[in-house]
Amino acid sequence: MTVLVAGGCGYIGSHTCLEFLERGFDVVAVDNLCNSSAEALRRVEELTGKQIAFYPADVRDREAVEPIFRAHSIDCVIQFAGLKAVGESVQMPLEYYDNNLNATISLCQVMREHGVKRMIFSSSATVYGADNTPPYVESMPTGECTNPYGWTKVMSEKILQGVAQADPEWSVVLLRYFNPIGAHPSGRIGEDPEGIPNNLMPYITQVAVGKREKLSIFGSDYPTPDGTCIRDYIHVVDLARGHVAAMEYAMAHTGTEIFNLGTGRGVSVTELVETFERVNGVPVPHVYAGRREGDLAVCYANADKARQMLGWQAQLDIADMCRDSWNWQRQNPEGYRGAD
Repeated sequence: MTVLVAGGCGYIGSHTCLEFLERGFDVVAVDNLCNSSAEALRRVEELTGKQIAFYPADVRDREAVEPIFRAHSIDCVIQFAGLKAVGESVQMPLEYYDNNLNATISLCQVMREHGVKRMIFSSSATVYGADNTPPYVESMPTGECTNPYGWTKVMSEKILQGVAQADPEWSVVLLRYFNPIGAHPSGRIGEDPEGIPNNLMPYITQVAVGKREKLSIFGSDYPTPDGTCIRDYIHVVDLARGHVAAMEYAMAHTGTEIFNLGTGRGVSVTELVETFERVNGVPVPHVYAGRREGDLAVCYANADKARQMLGWQAQLDIADMCRDSWNWQRQNPEGYRGAD
């Protein structure tokens, strides 16, 4: 069985490629490398002893994607391709709408032409917006999002739901991620952003390894126990395994189904930093700054549905996430750019 992973060189994509290979699937990866490295897939091949068919292409470019579908018998598409930083999306809304919506539309068009009707979509907890009260449950209405990134996920979900409604042979699984952190326990693959990290954990690890002077924690006056934002951090390996479970579900069902992928436990930013320092025995100099536009005070999942219907639940805890994130950064202080 063959899965096509769009955005396969990225942080979550590379870990997901690894999980599929380890379970005996063939993997085709497509990535335009705008914020990722082909070195990630080379290391996935090294870790698994298996080959990935990799195509450096933008999935918005149908002329580039068509030959890939002709060359391989694709059973399911995993759609990660897109820009993903909440704060950046507020500053660059047009780029986010163009990239994230057109990637999904173009993929669906090519899939339809080649009779491929199973998609696992990388959605986000941001779709719940500011109007719902956590813990978030899949049956809640998608809310008024606080940033363009969230809106691209809401719109993409609507597009895919419409595709599945129009053709009852389609199977679409929408996976609403919470906050992926961590890295493969080998330390060979992990999160490697270009330039200044937009996400919290790579910033923490870059401060810890000496690449950056200090961490700025945005907001210390939220209505939370310690005043900092609360998030549902999930280990990227657990998240990747959730995609395998979702693909197996999609092979056996049609229509659209939505699942939260989170731990169900909220952790504050300060708690995460303190856990990182304690588990790894390294200091993370930090200061408290003003709130960042678009951030919610509290966001965490109810993950019961995934446990009940997919047989999936998170196995790794916040200490594992901190330990594996540091192991990756310590071994790769320059990320993939420091590769031999």
